[in-house]
Amino acid sequence: MGDKVREDSYRVLLEGGQGEYVEKKSRFIATLRKCESEEEALGFLEEMKKKYWDARHNCYAFVIGARGELTRCSDDGEPSGTAGRPMLEVLTGEGIRNVAVVVTRYFGGVLLGTGGLVRAYTQAVKEGLRNCVTGRMRHGYEMTVEADYGDVGKLLYLLGNAGIEPLSADYGEKAALRLNVPAEALEALRKEMADATSGRAKPEGLKEIYYIDKETG
Repeated sequence: MGDKVREDSYRVLLEGGQGEYVEKKSRFIATLRKCESEEEALGFLEEMKKKYWDARHNCYAFVIGARGELTRCSDDGEPSGTAGRPMLEVLTGEGIRNVAVVVTRYFGGVLLGTGGLVRAYTQAVKEGLRNCVTGRMRHGYEMTVEADYGDVGKLLYLLGNAGIEPLSADYGEKAALRLNVPAEALEALRKEMADATSGRAKPEGLKEIYYIDKETG
């Protein structure tokens, strides 16, 4: 299962964004959007071409699939290898899947040269990513943990150390915490909860799921 866990943990866009980079009066506007198919990505490209119809270039790159199995990029008239490929390398380097980016260039009158173009398209995508909200798709388990009220503080402390925030808490005769737990953390967390509560707190209703953790910072 170890390999499967690693393959099924990848970054995704929760909210797309836009960023801009200027090099010698040329403007490079990067727009990123979540796309889950090639058709969706190409539709997004056409939308950007219509929006920025007066721009010199609308270069694009996309990564589709949980394992990034489909990738495409285009220099859209820029010298070969100076736009689409660097843009794609930013996406793959960040480990983001199901994402498309279009970088629109308004020419500023000064030729940038091969190195300048690579740098500009790379930086534009990075600027766009800074304005996106990203998350991580994880393979894990949904569960409910019932606990005596005297044990709740210990459990919340353990969960906090593991970076797990309860999805909900029901305070009836006992406290019931509903959690999403990464697959790789399950066994260790089970043991820690049992040790901390002398076996009183046990996971129930274990269900295998895929879920998204919002990334912060």
